[in-house]
Amino acid sequence: MRLDETDQRLIELLRGDSRLPAATLARILGVSRGTVQNRIDRLVRDQIIRGFTLRLSAEAEANIVRAVTAVEIRAGDARAVVAALKRIPAAAAIHSTNGRWDLVVDISTTDLASLDRIISHIREIPGVTHSETSILLNEL
Repeated sequence: MRLDETDQRLIELLRGDSRLPAATLARILGVSRGTVQNRIDRLVRDQIIRGFTLRLSAEAEANIVRAVTAVEIRAGDARAVVAALKRIPAAAAIHSTNGRWDLVVDISTTDLASLDRIISHIREIPGVTHSETSILLNEL
């Protein structure tokens, strides 16, 4: 699906604040409220927009341990490894990448013991040959 300029501007506004009312979006974009709602519905239906989320302050996430795990996989095992990673509830996002690592997994969990179990689980997935984890300390 090709996104026109209005779709792209709408997505950018929603990235900044996904709770903006349709009437506000319409006024900013110079279109009707119905047009905004129809475009949002189409973008969701076509899976361009896959969901709406929120960002918490550092204080609200004080009890969350976040880490990124870089994963190297054996050739031919990518689909199986990604499927296994998607079954890990703490895997907030999985990204393909270039360079030394094949995948980067964004992990959010409650404590270091849980993180240790998750890392061990990732290392045991058939097809994972190496991994390296960095704990995220402060958002700058």
